[in-house]
Amino acid sequence: MEGAPSLLCHNSPSSYSSNPNHSLKSLPSSSPSFLLFPSKHSSIKTHQANSRIFSLNKERSMRRDSNLNLEVSPHRAVAAVRLLRVEQGGAFTDLLIEKGRNSATNEMDYVERTLGFRTRDLDDRDIRLVTDVVGSAIRWKRYLDHLIMSLCNEEKTFRDMEPLLLQILRIGFCEIIKLDMPAYAVVDENVRLAKVALRPGAGNLVNGILRKLVLLKGTNSLPLPKLEGDDRARARALAIIHSHPVWMVRRWIKFLGREEAVRLMNWNNSDPSFSIRVNTWKGYTRDDLVTQLNTLKVPHEISTYNDDFVRIQRGMQIVIQAGLLKEGLCSVQDESAGLVVSVLDPQPGETIIDCCAAPGGKTLFMGSRMRGQGKVLAIDINKGRLRILKETTKLHGLDGVVITCCADLRLFSEKNLIKSDKVLLDAPCSGLGVLSKRADLRWNRKLEDLEQLKLLQDELLDAASRLVKPGGVLVYSTCSIDPEENEERIKSFLLRHPEFVVDPVNGKIPPDFITEKGFYSSNPVKHSIDGSFAARLIRSLHHPVL
Repeated sequence: MEGAPSLLCHNSPSSYSSNPNHSLKSLPSSSPSFLLFPSKHSSIKTHQANSRIFSLNKERSMRRDSNLNLEVSPHRAVAAVRLLRVEQGGAFTDLLIEKGRNSATNEMDYVERTLGFRTRDLDDRDIRLVTDVVGSAIRWKRYLDHLIMSLCNEEKTFRDMEPLLLQILRIGFCEIIKLDMPAYAVVDENVRLAKVALRPGAGNLVNGILRKLVLLKGTNSLPLPKLEGDDRARARALAIIHSHPVWMVRRWIKFLGREEAVRLMNWNNSDPSFSIRVNTWKGYTRDDLVTQLNTLKVPHEISTYNDDFVRIQRGMQIVIQAGLLKEGLCSVQDESAGLVVSVLDPQPGETIIDCCAAPGGKTLFMGSRMRGQGKVLAIDINKGRLRILKETTKLHGLDGVVITCCADLRLFSEKNLIKSDKVLLDAPCSGLGVLSKRADLRWNRKLEDLEQLKLLQDELLDAASRLVKPGGVLVYSTCSIDPEENEERIKSFLLRHPEFVVDPVNGKIPPDFITEKGFYSSNPVKHSIDGSFAARLIRSLHHPVL
């Protein structure tokens, strides 16, 4: 198995990722600092070059300072630009932001290019505010837009509103209604942002609309739709009140019933909690992690589902900035993902293929449970994400266990005769189980996407099945709660592949997660973790392959 990946690592794979991550672009790094401090043996040319570099840096610094606006709220300027980039497809809503010199510089560069000025650098409080405002504004976008349109004198005013002005209003509405910030400060700061970033007339419009909002909130008379009319009308009203796409609301009412659908939307709109998994392979224990969290004064609770996990409601930024992830002490990973690994049940000495591995959380967990014995072949079609996984594998001390290979799984399985003990297909999916963490995902998904995803899931399942040896295990998993992506895909697969049978997951995960058919399923409302699904299948020792 170790030599096999080279057979297809040079494929020209077609993209099938349903959830690409867009990160901030890195700017060219500045000149190395040692050039600015030449030794006594440096040549005259070196001194002259350093003088030019010093002058350029000084000129660049002066230009930045001349463009600095200390009157505009930094977190609101950054939030407005971030929201614009998310809506235009240039960024994604990352609720876990690592504060660093490059990321802070990039953020302010985006502000300067978009708004025409810079603000002071973000401090820790500003970073938390940006995260809260951006996440909340995107989560509640449909609700906020309904209110903004209702408070405009004419609907046309809202429909023709320029994008930046709309983002500023969303920020103001969100801060007043959802984040309960002092109304006078919110109005004043957002009016100032609109005037400086756009023009005085834009500031006047923001002032008038926000003041209307403050009055309506004070009298508890916000203009919300009523739950009346036929099913379609009620679904549209619920979609506004709970800020979700109408198609999702109708689908959940169909599968879950109205009350459970509302509970699910309330969960999606709540502040997300995060879990971290201790890296036991490097010799750490959960007690070590708890000690670190106590030192950092980060509130936490022990997972009742998995011995390697700790749940954090607040303070994730503190954990990141303290360097616990960079040290390899732990990883950010939801407990639902850990339970999928438990369904696979990796054992030392086994050969395992992780078919859609990046970003690699499950890969790392599988590798750590193998105790240095055996191999995990991590296949992914995305070179960039796979490169990050390879670097993280070294950080966690698992580079002797995990092998990476960039390939299209469908081509790989056709051209390689590898047969593994266990195969995990964590398939591209709608992500409907992780909407509390991915605030932007609900607006990026369409009903038509599900049909395309189901076809892709079937193709990938067929491909993954070819890599399982007789008597071996195939696990299919998603981070979706939609039955058509989960149970229905397994039902369809078994009709095509009678050489596989369901292996109930009893004994591998807590009973509360096991369905009647022996599958794993987590419910966000019931279990307070991400929604996910996994089916464990075994390939017959004797059944002929069709």
